[in-house]
Amino acid sequence: MRVMHVALGGCLKAPPVSYGLTEDTGGHIAYVLAAARAQAARGAEVAVVTRRFADHGHAYTAQDEPFVPGARILRLDDGDPRYLAKEALEQRLPMLAGAFEAMLDREGAPDVIHAHFADAAAVVRKAAAARGIPVIYTAHSLGIDKREAIGEAGPVLERRIAQEDAAMASAAAIVASSRDECERQLMLYPSAREGIIHRVVPGIAPVADADPGRAAALVAPFLRDPSRPPVLAIARPVAKKNLPALVEMFATDERLRKGANLVIVAGLRDGLDTGPEEQVDVYRALLAAVDRHDLWGRVALPKRHEPADVPALYAWAAERRGVFANPALTEPFGLTLLEAAAAGLPVVATDRGGPRDIIGALGHGTCHDPEDVAGFAARIAGLLDDPASWDAAAAAARHNRIRWSWDRYAADHAALCEGLLTPHAVPARPRHLLVSDVDGTLTGDRAAAARFAGWRAGNGDWGFAVATGRSLTESRAVLRRWALPEPDAFITAVGSEIHLRAEDGRLIPDEAFARHLDDGWDRSSLLAALGGVPGLTPQDPVEQRARKLSWFGDAAAARAARTALDDAGLRARIVHSHGNLIDVLPPNGGKARAMRWLGRRLGVPQRAILAAGDSGNDADMLSAAHRAVIVGNASEELAHLAPRRGLHRAQAYHADGVLEGIDALSRGLPVPSIRAGTAANTPSGATVVRDDGARIAAR
Repeated sequence: MRVMHVALGGCLKAPPVSYGLTEDTGGHIAYVLAAARAQAARGAEVAVVTRRFADHGHAYTAQDEPFVPGARILRLDDGDPRYLAKEALEQRLPMLAGAFEAMLDREGAPDVIHAHFADAAAVVRKAAAARGIPVIYTAHSLGIDKREAIGEAGPVLERRIAQEDAAMASAAAIVASSRDECERQLMLYPSAREGIIHRVVPGIAPVADADPGRAAALVAPFLRDPSRPPVLAIARPVAKKNLPALVEMFATDERLRKGANLVIVAGLRDGLDTGPEEQVDVYRALLAAVDRHDLWGRVALPKRHEPADVPALYAWAAERRGVFANPALTEPFGLTLLEAAAAGLPVVATDRGGPRDIIGALGHGTCHDPEDVAGFAARIAGLLDDPASWDAAAAAARHNRIRWSWDRYAADHAALCEGLLTPHAVPARPRHLLVSDVDGTLTGDRAAAARFAGWRAGNGDWGFAVATGRSLTESRAVLRRWALPEPDAFITAVGSEIHLRAEDGRLIPDEAFARHLDDGWDRSSLLAALGGVPGLTPQDPVEQRARKLSWFGDAAAARAARTALDDAGLRARIVHSHGNLIDVLPPNGGKARAMRWLGRRLGVPQRAILAAGDSGNDADMLSAAHRAVIVGNASEELAHLAPRRGLHRAQAYHADGVLEGIDALSRGLPVPSIRAGTAANTPSGATVVRDDGARIAAR
């Protein structure tokens, strides 16, 4: 497969990269180069396309630069030899589009183009459309979120937002790294379509030859007592990174001021008055805060650093039992948190955006509101002061970082590209329909998942849908991770959303089902009625949907919620599952009603629908289906379902249990002999692990 990445901004070249050399030379370059390297290692032919200029050295003038075997960097010449920042670059986009067309004529067309930032999407749009090349778009940073986070407005930002919306409108797929990007940030745009948004998680680059001594030498001239544990921040000098606030946090917390040092590496600067206006403002604010609080000797703000200094700083901070801090007002993802994890360095990060995903999966720190200066500082001090907490966070980083792999990113990206090149066939009216839960039902045993994929490929008379508590983007990510086939339809968010296939194979929301759920659904009144119920703790904002409200709580809390709604005269369904998850749904919602609706949509009689599940949020679907399979690893939450004709309790676990049930219920045969992944051949006392790749509650 030929993959072409296009990233125009910043000083992009083969490593080592001078991050911070300009305002636009940031984490997106690390992302693009790591992705290209991993894709080439898997056999793809990869080109990284960027802009050619003469400033900052000869490295940026080569039109064809070798990178790694299978990957190279190509540069577009737009006729202007100067380096151009983002705003100035906008004026050169027509010339770059022409140069890009000429490059495709010369080099040949790739199978897929991956555009990074909206300017790249604008440059490739015409040429890609003319040649029928699907375009993947990754925003990396979004204007609407920036506008809301820092209150910035003006014609430049509004043009950027319009450009981002146009990129979403023309993209065949949108790739983002975090749930917050996929489900909140992107969905603020009119042209965003949930059915083309995919979460593909980047990797953690291994730390090679990091020398803590380099970092010690870099910061020593600034610090009176370099032996103190450091609070380390590495970020571009832009307003949304909120670096001056970190100085305030450090200065106003007595434990930090007396017992730690603050090290802020904010790009490369020649002086206070050089560079873009935003960068100059940040540097002045940083130095003013240091001076105002008389922190000289406790704060290091190096003007320059080499690429090798960055991994050295992480290693040095970990060696001295420090903490990495990211107080950004908004953070689309947070690659620096992965870099900290690679060094085993605990973190405290903003609770706005991607860090919730990263820290939730890695467990190497905590998130907090960046505008709560005292609270954020207290979280940092708490890690520094508590050796047990610091050790636990560092150990979690070292243990869990292997889950974040660029090789897995490349595999997921390849699967996405294959899907774009061979779209999902729109099924003819199927004779049967399988509606299956995902977590623990189809996942949990990779060999069984592969057998299920083989069954699916060989049984075209069966329609296939999944019914899950997850969102659409998370469901697709899990299916990719387990090499499971994409279904014909998705029932998501515990039966409160349905996505169907359009004629071209794209997923589109079932708006008629949404209107059906709106009947009797009073979201604001439900929130008010449940706000004071003892034992209910709201789940993260990303779990709250238009037609689903979610809390943590035990069975007693679920009963109390039911009582509160009855007392308030409010209609809603309450689903308690997995021991501590409580979902409140519209009266017409839930997996069972969604399953019946989907059957009618696809023209499948209710008697020809087979449901499969493993937990409490599958109970209504399993009870309602004429034929139902409870897999062998099911939770005790389904023990109450009485035996009946058409209900099969499988002995096999996970996807093998689904296949066992299909055999038994479709053919009317006795229960098949137990195969791989069953209770019979699981060693006594062994634990069946749901390896879903993330430390979050399975749904």
